[in-house]
Amino acid sequence: MNAPPSPPDLAALRAEIDRIDEHMHRLLMERGEIIDRLVAVKRSQGGEGGSAFRPAREAAMMRRLVDRHGGLLPLDTVESIWRVIISTFTYVQAPYAVHADLSAGEPTMRDSARFHFGFTTPFVPHMGPRGVIEAVAASRGDLGLLPAAQLPAGAAWWHALEGADAPKIIARLPFVERADHPAGLPVFVVSHPIADAAVTEIEVWSVRASGWSARAAAVLGGRGTLIAAARGLAPSLLLSVQAGACDAALAALAEAGAQIEGAVRVGSHAEPYRFGADAA
Repeated sequence: MNAPPSPPDLAALRAEIDRIDEHMHRLLMERGEIIDRLVAVKRSQGGEGGSAFRPAREAAMMRRLVDRHGGLLPLDTVESIWRVIISTFTYVQAPYAVHADLSAGEPTMRDSARFHFGFTTPFVPHMGPRGVIEAVAASRGDLGLLPAAQLPAGAAWWHALEGADAPKIIARLPFVERADHPAGLPVFVVSHPIADAAVTEIEVWSVRASGWSARAAAVLGGRGTLIAAARGLAPSLLLSVQAGACDAALAALAEAGAQIEGAVRVGSHAEPYRFGADAA
């Protein structure tokens, strides 16, 4: 009769965990050495200027992370760890602060900032989107976080993004979308324009239009999404559309009775990556 298998050796398993922990730490330090060399190369070439944040590269990294993930560790934890690694090493390359509009509530905005940018990056609160945009415009490479929806009785803050040199929307967070996301409030990231590193899968447009009504969201159908709207002396819409689909969205609004007076692209971002049941 065969003897029963020996129980796991707890000491040996803990030694394996210690080995893995040490290996991960050494890999992080190795990553830091490469970042140091990267910074030196940038300086020798005149530097890139502004923020070192690169949304196109980050979106590709996060897609690969989700695609290969499996096992016991929750995706929330893995995503948070990678966000902190990316944001902290970005900060090491070119220090920056994250300015956040607290109009949607301080806890949710702070949670979003800490989940996506960690604790090393300074967090600067503002009450209202205009203060965030002005702070980003006055900085060398800071980022701004704005709720990706119009707040009650709010003005068309997106007009401040219309100038050629004005800050632009460069990302929408969370990138990995799921119903139970621990920092699930949709927010836009704004920075100085970074055309060389931008993702243009989704375009965001500031549309000055009068005569529109609540039907605007319905008439857009699959042509785009009405993110926010403002009435008053300068009626305006903030639209999200697939790249190249703005003309079709504007035509749909015009057919519904809106008078289109102008449209300016105020940024772009990656298509959100839906995970789990949300991907269906």
